[in-house]
Amino acid sequence: MRAVRSSGTVMCLASGAAFGAMAIFGKLAYSAGATAGTLLSGRFILAALVFWLFVPLRDVRALARRDIAAGLALGACGYALQAGCYFAALERIDASLLSLLLYTFPVMVAVAAVALGRERLAPRRVVALALASSGLALVVGAAGAGTLEPLGAALALSAAVVYTTYILVSQGVAARVAPQVLSALVCTGAAVSLTVGSALLGQLRPGALSASGWGWLACIALVSTVAAITLFFAGLKRVGPTTASILATVEPVVTVLLAFLVFGERLGALQLVGGALVVSAVPVLNARRRNRALVPATAPA
Repeated sequence: MRAVRSSGTVMCLASGAAFGAMAIFGKLAYSAGATAGTLLSGRFILAALVFWLFVPLRDVRALARRDIAAGLALGACGYALQAGCYFAALERIDASLLSLLLYTFPVMVAVAAVALGRERLAPRRVVALALASSGLALVVGAAGAGTLEPLGAALALSAAVVYTTYILVSQGVAARVAPQVLSALVCTGAAVSLTVGSALLGQLRPGALSASGWGWLACIALVSTVAAITLFFAGLKRVGPTTASILATVEPVVTVLLAFLVFGERLGALQLVGGALVVSAVPVLNARRRNRALVPATAPA
């Protein structure tokens, strides 16, 4: 059991690192000629194809039609909108700032769950909300006028709000559908809606991508989507939801570190303190929780 938990810890950390690297891959793809539409469409088309390779046909046949429709709709509406906000924000603000603004979603989920009557208001949730709110104020407020693009910050927070809604809506479906099947359905729905939307908006321009751009897009799809989700599910089985959600806090840390190493992005001292407060809200939120976690089975981005 100790070995199983250790391997699960490694898997969860690797998943968080893979998700955390997505903003870096996205920035590099933008510099290689990618548009947001090309990245979004390419990411989910490739991810869906890979996921379907590992989904037995009998698992799909066993699903109720309403669950298939729900999975596709979650991708076409919720996940597609969240990803769209994320990559649109990535065009406007630093990857490190985006990751910290986005990571306010666990506390948003907790607050929404209390408001909807799904959870009780507990002291740890109040503390977590205070930590995340204070951290968010420092991250945004400490940014200079030249370093914080208002629309980019608004898009990042919108991505967190949309993902919060996606989590709350998808809980019922996730309880009935196997993770790998749901991942395939969600990615398929997102691929269809984002491809059509990007084409209509003139943002689908795969011909503008250089060879390196295709490589970074493949990294987003295979490393930061397929591998990240698969590793998270595998780790989740071994360590449980509480530990898995706490280990997921490595995601924004990895993004901030890679953004510094690759692009030289620097956060101010107050922003680093704010980021630490945002990240620390998740372990506080999960204190003494043993049977479930509010962090979703599929990570954001």
